[in-house]
Amino acid sequence: MPSTDPAHLVAALEHGLGRRRLLQAAAATGLGVTAAAVGAEQAHASHQLPTGLTEAPLAWRNPRGVLQPHTGPIKGQHYLASETDEVLWGYVPTVHATPVLTVRSGATVTIDALSHEGILEDQGRDPVAWFGSKGVPRAGVLRDAVDVAAHYDRTPRSFDTDGPHVVTGPIAVAGAEPGDVLKIEPLHLLPRVPYGVVSSRHGKGALAVKADGTAPAGISLAEVMPPRATDGRTSGDPTRYGNVSVFTGIERGKAVMRSGSRSIRFPLNYFFGMMGVAYADANGLTDPLANSVPPTLGGGNIDIRQLGVGSTFYLPVRAPGGLFYVGDPHMAMGSGEVALTAMEGSLRGTFRLTVCKKGSGDAPAVAHRYPWAETRDHWLPIGLSDPDGSGGGINDSDLDVAMRRAVVNALDFLEQEQGIDRAVAYAYLSAASDFVVSQVVDRTTGVHGLISKADFR
Repeated sequence: MPSTDPAHLVAALEHGLGRRRLLQAAAATGLGVTAAAVGAEQAHASHQLPTGLTEAPLAWRNPRGVLQPHTGPIKGQHYLASETDEVLWGYVPTVHATPVLTVRSGATVTIDALSHEGILEDQGRDPVAWFGSKGVPRAGVLRDAVDVAAHYDRTPRSFDTDGPHVVTGPIAVAGAEPGDVLKIEPLHLLPRVPYGVVSSRHGKGALAVKADGTAPAGISLAEVMPPRATDGRTSGDPTRYGNVSVFTGIERGKAVMRSGSRSIRFPLNYFFGMMGVAYADANGLTDPLANSVPPTLGGGNIDIRQLGVGSTFYLPVRAPGGLFYVGDPHMAMGSGEVALTAMEGSLRGTFRLTVCKKGSGDAPAVAHRYPWAETRDHWLPIGLSDPDGSGGGINDSDLDVAMRRAVVNALDFLEQEQGIDRAVAYAYLSAASDFVVSQVVDRTTGVHGLISKADFR
């Protein structure tokens, strides 16, 4: 298996520092990004792990199958690695972004997606040291994780306002125009490493303190998770609400968490929390970036656990080429994602990207204006509480709004695509369909329905 040595890391950093597209984008947003070529060993030595984040290391199994960039099975017609030239950290492309790759409609693309866990500020911005504290040897840490963390080492980031996600892309699909739909089919998903991380941070999640320091409705401050720090940390300290990052290994096909002498084993479910097309126009400005946290009508951080292999995701196109991107790879997640993150872990995904022209009937009518999905067994109407991202970053948007929109989109589909009387469709949804919470942690909350296809055969 390939190893990561300092010479390789220095070469990768020097390649990353030529990342013209990201530097231009950062300059356009006024972030004042600077970059300096530093040796990998020096970059690692510049960090220390914050106190309170270490746990008893999970015994490391032989890291066979670690998928470093450009190694192992690549099934797509095109390949995109998460090199520093191909990623945005904390932001998604807007309609003004420049693609890093262009493919034809119907082409397949393999993407090495990178998890943000292990490289964030409250973990020391040093994946070798952070994962090493969990028992992972250097050879088990992804080179692109090291490169991205080091490349951004001198880059100003606001831990409170910048998104956490490493976003790969965008990819232009030839022929896609505003008014069309991009059909996204995950064909093959592989874990790049045999571990993941579940984190609760920033004072977010379902049991998060409000911005004014008070408890949210229904719980007391004593019930906030994770507990607030009591050591006088300032508001500028990203760990002021506490941080719980739970390292989770993969053993014999199961995810495994440790709690003292207890082990919790649960099923893996690989999927991408973030699949999107460029949507935002930054209020009419020519800004190429938008925050990665809230999902929008262009998809993005939509966190629907059913969108794994065999699913189809439809997104309305707003920019020439669509500008498809991925991020937030997940190894498992419960509906709701209540603690802020899923089991986050880097994945290699192969996708088929197909343009559905308006009026062709190749996509449901609702998909031309709103995200829509399906699996082999179900149609998935989707509702978002704040699909235009107008909430200003507040994490208390109304879940009821998302629920109502999911029901309306389901009614539109059943009436327009299945020929069902709308009143009958409403009754059917109440009697036979499930509506579940996608997630409650992404500023814009989500609900999606599960309509059984078998009921209409």
